[in-house]
Amino acid sequence: MKREFGKEQPYIRAGIFKIRIPGIHVGFEKVDFMQGLLLCAVCLGMIPILQEYLGMPFEVAMTIVVINGLLYFMHIVLGDPIIPGWVTPAIPLVILYLNQFDIGVERVHALIAFQMSLGALAILLGITGLGQRVATIVPDAMKSGIIIGAGIAAVNSVLIDGGRFEQAPISIIVCTGVGFYLLFSSHFKSQRNLNTFTKVLANLGSLPIIALAIVIAPLVGEVPWPKIEWGFTTLAFGELFNNWTIFGLGMPPLEMFILSLPSVVSTYIIVFGDVIQAKCLLDDASKKRPDEHIDFNANRSNIIFGARNVLMGIFGPTITLCGPLAAAMQVVVCERFKLGAQTMKSIHDGAISYRYGTALVTFCCR
Repeated sequence: MKREFGKEQPYIRAGIFKIRIPGIHVGFEKVDFMQGLLLCAVCLGMIPILQEYLGMPFEVAMTIVVINGLLYFMHIVLGDPIIPGWVTPAIPLVILYLNQFDIGVERVHALIAFQMSLGALAILLGITGLGQRVATIVPDAMKSGIIIGAGIAAVNSVLIDGGRFEQAPISIIVCTGVGFYLLFSSHFKSQRNLNTFTKVLANLGSLPIIALAIVIAPLVGEVPWPKIEWGFTTLAFGELFNNWTIFGLGMPPLEMFILSLPSVVSTYIIVFGDVIQAKCLLDDASKKRPDEHIDFNANRSNIIFGARNVLMGIFGPTITLCGPLAAAMQVVVCERFKLGAQTMKSIHDGAISYRYGTALVTFCCR
């Protein structure tokens, strides 16, 4: 459906939600789809965490990845113009909390209680309007600090002892340099219309950087060449529901919900930083694109990612939790969106197309 200049992407109103049906209200962006195909590795990173700390078999953990991937679409379909992800900075906090319990039923119950409590808190804040109010009254200086802090934390996770930098220093240095130049350099932006090649390169977002990393890392011997096997994902819904959810284990005891509250509140403070970051990124992107009004409602976002956490707590508890923002990809999509309607018609198109890519690959992993 066509959008009037300066208006929102068409939608069906449903209270606080703005329903956008894929193919009708939301289009397709092949570049963001391709990026999702390649960056699905991030989603699959959930598997070893679940295997190590919950003792899950691979097929069960893979099933949780698939359920989580499908729930990502709730944000865009219900009116949230962002790419959702994990609550990555909170993973160490969740693991520390779970280590208090013996691995097995007790630890699974503790995770279920934790994730459902976090979801309930977010929904409560969204319904009462506190989510939007808090996001609005936070001073700009504090918002800036949260965004800068998130960036520093992300870089620090790579550079610390035992981090990814030690595993692939050459690849990281080269690809980071190229990435900064292509995505954020004023010089490259001034040259993007120089010829067809630079136009295509500018419109591809982070895709050239990912492709470069795939080639450079094996060439310098930092990782082996990938072995590709085609097939469909083996899912284990029966085993998941019987051994890892409330359907087979029953509800966690009340005291586990009470014990989780301090850690849940601490985790929400981290999540709140993602909400602020999402709002700032979208506000900045909208300044470059007067043709589309972007409506980011923190209350709506709280309700949606809260619902995702409750649903995952019921059908497939995960240590990575369900957060409102995959910051790295949101930045890339926003940067492409800023280039104009000829590059991306709507921010919603880019967000949902990225999740098309990640969802497709999770169904084809073996």
